[in-house]
Amino acid sequence: MASKKSEFFFSPSIKDLNQLEWNACIQDDHPFLSYEFLSALEKSNSVSNETGWIPHHYVEFDKNNQLIAACPMYIKSHSFGEYIFDHSWADAYDRYGINYYPKLQSAIPFTPVTGERIIINKSIKGKKIKSLEILNNIINEAKRIDVSSLHFNFISKPDNWLHKKNIMIRQGIQFHWKNHNYKSFDDFLKTLSSRKRKQIKKERLCLKNNNLKVAVLTGNEIKEEHIDFFYECYLNTTGKKWGSPYLNKNFFREIMNSFNKKILLFIAFKDKNMVASAINFFSNTHLYGRLWGSKLEIPFLHFELCYYQAINFAIENKIQTVEAGAQGEHKLQRGYMPKKTWSAHWIKDEKFSKAIENFLNEEKNMINNYKKDLEQFTPYKSFN
Repeated sequence: MASKKSEFFFSPSIKDLNQLEWNACIQDDHPFLSYEFLSALEKSNSVSNETGWIPHHYVEFDKNNQLIAACPMYIKSHSFGEYIFDHSWADAYDRYGINYYPKLQSAIPFTPVTGERIIINKSIKGKKIKSLEILNNIINEAKRIDVSSLHFNFISKPDNWLHKKNIMIRQGIQFHWKNHNYKSFDDFLKTLSSRKRKQIKKERLCLKNNNLKVAVLTGNEIKEEHIDFFYECYLNTTGKKWGSPYLNKNFFREIMNSFNKKILLFIAFKDKNMVASAINFFSNTHLYGRLWGSKLEIPFLHFELCYYQAINFAIENKIQTVEAGAQGEHKLQRGYMPKKTWSAHWIKDEKFSKAIENFLNEEKNMINNYKKDLEQFTPYKSFN
């Protein structure tokens, strides 16, 4: 790294990099791009050779050996924990006797959240040109290590990726809530149709009807007992949905110690006993709902902890957007509107690249129509 000019390489671990320099490349206070979050994934072995997420981060240094650009990357041996589903692509490769895995993936593991994937220190001029240069370097690396493909999940500003030949853009849908300078939760409710307003009020009675209270915890208010209880809830939910958890207890304890200022934890208490919990992360502008679980089967408690408490916190703290995670049409009637997401893909094999491009063009039309259909069921009195 003692070069007279900037140089890049691919790091097998974020722990070998400078925390302050990495975070200085993040422009928008994004919690999941932070050194602390990515480091916790590695320290806990939630991402590792054993889990099929092998760190292979792009990093670039200037002539003074200061980190000036990065891209979190992983060599993948499967397609789990990504939320951009390419299993059908892998199946097509398999039918033709070609290996789809390993592939090279730029993503935040287990986190379907939009953000920059190539991050560049603000001191660098000409960021678009620099990003294309970095993208070229990463594509060359994909060729060098002989992977089938290269993927960038949940990218922001998809138009910036169209300047690169052989990069294909894929669309998806999530449901986000927007804060239109509401003064209170009731102020938000007034913008909804009468039927949806009554429905939400009825659902929120789950707290009173079941003698529940919700604790809102962040920063140093979050103790080890809270994280341990949340993890029990998380295991309970993941066991029912997927069979095994992606994240282990050490990950949650790690972020509690190094990252608690970005964590928002909702815990439902019945009498003095914790019965359910939901974990969120937040920046100055966004609140990201991530995971939840419950020890009791209580109707509507999921909606309360995952959607309504998040909205209320956003209003009180003037946060502009709540992202409630992947999928879920049921979010629509609770004020979360459909928003497009994007991913970028490079496929080495030219024949498969063309076939996937045709698939993406058809899928794009389906996504556009799906979004229009969803918007017809807006819960708001007026929607533009």
